[in-house]
Amino acid sequence: MLELDGIETFYGTIQALFGMALVCEAGQVTTLLGRNGMGKTTTVGSIIGTVPCRAGTIRFDGEVISGKPAYEVAQRGIGLVPEGRQVFPNLSVRENLIATAANYSGGDDPWTLERVLDFFPRLAERLDNQGSQLSGGEQQMLAIGRALMLNPRLLILDEATEGLAPLIRQEIWRRLEELKQSGLTILLIDKNIDEFAHIADTHYIVEKGQVVWQGLSDELLGDDELKSNYLGI
Repeated sequence: MLELDGIETFYGTIQALFGMALVCEAGQVTTLLGRNGMGKTTTVGSIIGTVPCRAGTIRFDGEVISGKPAYEVAQRGIGLVPEGRQVFPNLSVRENLIATAANYSGGDDPWTLERVLDFFPRLAERLDNQGSQLSGGEQQMLAIGRALMLNPRLLILDEATEGLAPLIRQEIWRRLEELKQSGLTILLIDKNIDEFAHIADTHYIVEKGQVVWQGLSDELLGDDELKSNYLGI
C-alpha cells in the first residue's frame, strides 16, 4: 500500500532523514518507533507532502506521490491524525467532522457523520460543543473521526495516545483494532508498545533519521536490549 525508498528530507540545510525506508502492507498495522527527535514525525510529513523530500521515492498503491502537494496526497486516500490532535478549536464537533468530508476510497459503505458518531458515542454527546471544550481523549476521538470522514485507504496516527488517561488509551486501541479488522491499512506512531503490540504486524525503529531495526511484535517484545538501546524502555 505504501513504500518509502531512500527518502532524504531536510529542514533548510539540516538533514533529518537519511535513506528512510519502510513498507506498509495493505490491511496491516505498521508502527514507526523511536525516541523523540529521531525522525518519526518528519517521516510522516514526507509522506503527506508537508515536508517535501529531496531524494528517494514514496509510492502509494503503486503510484509515486513524493513531490506532490499535501492536498493531492490526501485526495489519493491518506488520512492523518496529527500529533497534538489539531482539531479546530472554534468549530463544533459536527463542523470539525464534516468540514473536509469526502469519499476518497470510493467505497460502497463510506464513513458518514452518523457512522463516526456510532463509532465514538462520546462525540454524539458533544456534537454541538466546540473543539476547545473537549477533553484530550475526546479531541483524539474527534481527530480520528475527522480523518475517517475522508474515507482513507491508509490512516496515519502520529502519537496516537500521547498524554491520554489509561482508560481512554484502551478505548482508542480497541477502536483501532476494529479498524484493522475492517481492512483499513494503518501506520502508527506511539510509545505504548505493550498496549498495541497485539494489533501490530510489523515494527520499524528509527534512529537519527534512518531505520535501524524492523521485525514482528514477538521479536520486539522479547528483546529487552533492543528496547533499552533505541526506545528507552
